[in-house]
Amino acid sequence: MSENKIPYKIYLDESEIPSKWYNLRADMKNKPAPLLNPATCKPMTAEELGAVFCEELVQQELDDTTPYIDIPQEIRDFYKMYRPAPLVRAYCLEEALGTPAKIYYKFEGNNTSGSHKLNSAIAQAYYAKKQGLKGVTTETGAGQWGTALSMACAYLGLDCKVFMVKVSYEQKPFRREVMRTYGADVTPSPSMTTEVGKKILAEHPGTTGSLGCAISEAVEVAVSNPGYRYVLGSVLNQVLLHQSIIGLETKAALDKYGIEPDIIIGCAGGGSNLGGLIAPFMGEKLRGEKDYRIIAVEPASCPSFTRGKFAYDFCDTGMICPLAKMYTLGSGFIPSANHAGGLRFHGMSTTLSQLYHDGYMEATSVEQTSVFEAAEQFARVEGILPAPESSHAIRVAIDEALKCKEAGEEKTIVFGLTGTGYFDMVAYQKFNDGEMSDYIPTDEDLAKGLSSLPNVPEQ
Repeated sequence: MSENKIPYKIYLDESEIPSKWYNLRADMKNKPAPLLNPATCKPMTAEELGAVFCEELVQQELDDTTPYIDIPQEIRDFYKMYRPAPLVRAYCLEEALGTPAKIYYKFEGNNTSGSHKLNSAIAQAYYAKKQGLKGVTTETGAGQWGTALSMACAYLGLDCKVFMVKVSYEQKPFRREVMRTYGADVTPSPSMTTEVGKKILAEHPGTTGSLGCAISEAVEVAVSNPGYRYVLGSVLNQVLLHQSIIGLETKAALDKYGIEPDIIIGCAGGGSNLGGLIAPFMGEKLRGEKDYRIIAVEPASCPSFTRGKFAYDFCDTGMICPLAKMYTLGSGFIPSANHAGGLRFHGMSTTLSQLYHDGYMEATSVEQTSVFEAAEQFARVEGILPAPESSHAIRVAIDEALKCKEAGEEKTIVFGLTGTGYFDMVAYQKFNDGEMSDYIPTDEDLAKGLSSLPNVPEQ
């Protein structure tokens, strides 16, 4: 199809919203290592996981063989409020860069939560409601996941308890208030409301918190209150499954115009956006049907892929959650307080970790000042204020487009724009005022976190 017939925005019809999620693990020869019981170092059973997670989500978590899983009609009906999400050709950015590269981004910020997180939030809340539960608990860092879950719970009439990383709770009061507007109870973490929170504060007085801390508190509240379960916004297999709708829509939109990407880029914190975006493309790569260059982008201040260790570790600072084999900086790692760009989790999805370990994808880290430079460059020409997390992908997309300019290559680049940054203005203010700096942990800093890795027998 000729170039001028590709619109700025490629929309699918409502009828083209995927009816099934794609389970990437079904096509993996080396499956993600199982979650382990920290007490026995044996694979977690469905019964053990059921004490923490909803029953049907446990089944999704453990399913390594079913390639496609039906999306319940109730969830598809909810999706119709903001899906299909557009795939946008970044014509203005291409022109500003003077690159022959073609740049597309999948925009997931066109819902009130402002991010892709709603895709899994409504699914997890639906299964909690179906099970007859009273409510759910969770953690949130920058606040996108907590906002999305609050929305989903309000829609379905569920109680929602959110533990928000303390530094974000203080820097992003408006994100906190959106959650409260949707009826959620929001607590800064670590807090004095849980035993694990008290312990963390005693050991680290004045800490600004981490996702690992917040996870520990949320899990404690879930297991100690009948009628509640814990839900997580990233990392887990079930979350990547739900987020596969991003990649499925992206591929359908590209196929509509006969476009084949050369490079696919996603930001990487715990892995939900990246895993969702690349899912069908990685499936083709695993099956030997096509090849793509897939790049995970993480912050230099929290570099789990690029400087972490592939090992079993706790997903939480309190060391009460199952052990996951992943690229990790250690469950006790707490990013610097000056880290303003999100993606703060100390580890990475077990699925993505295995794929990276097996060489199916690349990873790179970027400093936050360069991330915000890219964010503002993008905002000024494309008209969307991007989330700091998304801007990690923007940074590398721009870099790759400039490489195409230098080499005179017409490559097609696709990246995930996970959401908007309108609740991240404190970070933008620091950047605009020249108060933002880059902090890259030293090898000694990382060694402290990695020294706490559990001693797990070879599986």
